[in-house]
Amino acid sequence: MTIPTDPQTGRFEVRFPAENPSGEFRRSANHFDARVTADGRDGWPVEAGRYRLVVSRACPWASRALVVRRLLGLESALSVAVADPIQDEKSWRFTLDPDDRDPVLGIKYLAEAYHAADPHYMGGISVPAIVDIPSKRLVTNDYPRITLDLSTEWTSLHRPGAPDLYPERLRDEIDDVNVGVYADVNAAVYQAGFATGQAAYEDAYIRLFAMLDVLSERLETQRYLVGDTITEADIRLFTTLVRFDPVYHGHFKCNRNKLTEMPVLWAYARDLFQTPGFGDTVDFDHIKRHYHAVHEQVNPTRIVPLGPDLSGWTAPHHREQLGGRPFGDGTPPGPPPQDERIGDPDGATP
Repeated sequence: MTIPTDPQTGRFEVRFPAENPSGEFRRSANHFDARVTADGRDGWPVEAGRYRLVVSRACPWASRALVVRRLLGLESALSVAVADPIQDEKSWRFTLDPDDRDPVLGIKYLAEAYHAADPHYMGGISVPAIVDIPSKRLVTNDYPRITLDLSTEWTSLHRPGAPDLYPERLRDEIDDVNVGVYADVNAAVYQAGFATGQAAYEDAYIRLFAMLDVLSERLETQRYLVGDTITEADIRLFTTLVRFDPVYHGHFKCNRNKLTEMPVLWAYARDLFQTPGFGDTVDFDHIKRHYHAVHEQVNPTRIVPLGPDLSGWTAPHHREQLGGRPFGDGTPPGPPPQDERIGDPDGATP
């Protein structure tokens, strides 16, 4: 997660390359865009136990990969390294592990994997990242492609009953929804929060809430964004919604409404949160500490607020009345591995 901002306009810069059907902008760190595929055409074949997924539970882009990995049952095939939510001048670090070192990769900073892949690399260090364990080299940090490839290229390692999160017959619609959600929700909260000019802030704020109103209307009569099952589109929206009240509403000045004041989206978000594979990947402590303690340009005091009350995440949502089948013809994932379970002191763990 990096934050490119234009110092002249105060605008968080977003670029939409034509070759990217999901409308994601190319961050400087996307210098590493090799793919792990079934046929290994980029030199990185799908192989159980070979790769490590490096994430921060604070980061919405990395959280997408955590949700997809859980839903598809890839925990034993693709191990995960969780970085400290508080970065230092070298960016993401493994200070949550003994000796401040990832126990599998043996490195203290994710930057070491970047520089193993390219010793001359001078760009940002971002998550999620897939690292080749034998060589300790970064393979990719192309976050929109990572989740799609986990769904479509890692199928031989999916659990029995894994859902189809990117069904071929719905891909055009999913991609179209993702373009709008990315531009006016996922990125817009950052555009508002990191704007250094009033006009840039207001533009992002207006687009954000206009899109949330559109999504609310869409979801009033259907349980999920595309089709009648959970897809990649729901995952991409969820990781922003789950951060909305804890950080975006106050910290990023996205304060027309709280999520809890938008009835349809609040019920939709709770429905997903209570679905196995979603809420059990959410760490509100990491989220709040990262945003408030790391973004000193937004919060110079680095004080982490005690609120909001998160207990409502487990309240009934009644979205099942709209029908839909969360996992389609598949089944829910089992409980997360013991060493990946998250204890939430605010009681929001599903």
